[in-house]
Amino acid sequence: MAGYSQAEIEDRLSGLQGWSFEDGQITRSFEFATFMAGIEFVRNVAAAAEDADHHPDIDIRYSTITIAVSSHDVGGITERDFALAATINGLA
Repeated sequence: MAGYSQAEIEDRLSGLQGWSFEDGQITRSFEFATFMAGIEFVRNVAAAAEDADHHPDIDIRYSTITIAVSSHDVGGITERDFALAATINGLA
């Protein structure tokens, strides 16, 4: 499995609402009304990630949750990352 080029990543991100490419990962921040709503979102993301056997970095800052996804095994961005990002968008 090979990683996408910078141009391919940017093209794919145009169809993935809210995500950007930063520091070798695709990332998105989500805002929630309360801390516990953010934690529930994280719980749902964790379950989806476990099902996909593809685990993102998750940063919790009160009610702001930032997700970063990359395929560490290939050192880049792959279809698995875009698929997980789309799933996460569906959970938000």
